[in-house]
Amino acid sequence: MTSAQVWIAGGHQSDFSRNITREGLDIGDLTAEVATHTLDDAGIAAGDIEVVHVGNAFGQLYTGQGHLGAMPASMIPELWDVPATRHEGACASGSLAILAAMADLESGRYDTALVVGVEVEKTVPGDIGTNYMSPAAWVGREGQDAKYMWPYMFSRIADEYRDRYGLDPAHLWSISELNIRNARRNPNAQTRTRHYSPESFTADDIENPLVEGSLRRIDCGPLTDGAAGVVLVSDRYAERNPAFDARPRSRILGWGHRTVGLSLDDKLARSSGDALMFPHLRDTIDDAFGRAGLRGVDDVDLIETHDCFSVSEYLAIDHFGLTEPGGSWRAVESGDLEIGGRMPMNPSGGLLGGGHPVGATGVRMALDCHRQVTGTAGAYQVDGARRAATLNFGGSTTTTVSLIIG
Repeated sequence: MTSAQVWIAGGHQSDFSRNITREGLDIGDLTAEVATHTLDDAGIAAGDIEVVHVGNAFGQLYTGQGHLGAMPASMIPELWDVPATRHEGACASGSLAILAAMADLESGRYDTALVVGVEVEKTVPGDIGTNYMSPAAWVGREGQDAKYMWPYMFSRIADEYRDRYGLDPAHLWSISELNIRNARRNPNAQTRTRHYSPESFTADDIENPLVEGSLRRIDCGPLTDGAAGVVLVSDRYAERNPAFDARPRSRILGWGHRTVGLSLDDKLARSSGDALMFPHLRDTIDDAFGRAGLRGVDDVDLIETHDCFSVSEYLAIDHFGLTEPGGSWRAVESGDLEIGGRMPMNPSGGLLGGGHPVGATGVRMALDCHRQVTGTAGAYQVDGARRAATLNFGGSTTTTVSLIIG
């Protein structure tokens, strides 16, 4: 545990249902919009920001634009000359940007940081866009025969889970149904107005066709345009600014971070004798709990977890310790994951319901947890929430980050 404290002063999320290109806008416009609203919500002027961190995974592929660390200064004159860095870790890019900003504040180098995660993905047809994400795997060494890389990879994960413990696909579809239902309460969720027939959550080949391997359409997260931002400040800043106490704020209590090799085969081989399929994922979570001074999962009130595919959330359940290894189905069937249940999971709608602009997801998770513990989450508020956990990973759980926010 560190004596330095990092506070979330405020933040903002764009509407994840938007199509930025059809609006005649680009990634610069979206960055400026979210950064400006983030600063407004935090009550901190752009001229008072001392460092900027940007999370983005696939900017060059979807938009042709790289060097995105410089985009905030390009769009907001007051950020000219402010040090800035872009962070890429596939779907964990936004969380890596937060960790870097935290390190800046904890070290005493700076006292205020703007963190923006941004991704524009609807610039190309869906089948092309899906394959733009393939470089988050080990290119040329895995998935060479896949039509769609990530549905293929997570189908392999689902199949491995089934072989080790047993897996009923109906439990995966229940996770998708819950997250899409939660998303209807979230005014920024991508799927909030979409219609799904009851057959969409079954093995119906018309309403819920197979995409790759054993995964069906309802198991797969959507392509999303979106951005999210937070302002982080040090305890030194808070002490110098008494008015800060009057604003809704939260604190990052703990964090965990692990990176393993790209190959899914290597991950599965290394865990063949372990009770859990991805022990490094559990180590990440345990680090976050330990740094926060918590005993385990029952010391938090909700979880925002990575559900790029339904099986991603399914495996998070037992890796968080909500059930024994292989017992995630118990939490699904019991209603534990519902708002009002033992451990609400993805009350925002997560990625399946809320949307997944890759570089923004980790920042969006942190923002939603900030809103929950400050009682400002609106219609998807978890009553009495005091502490919340995130789990965000990139690739086949290659880069994993967990935060505890309270």
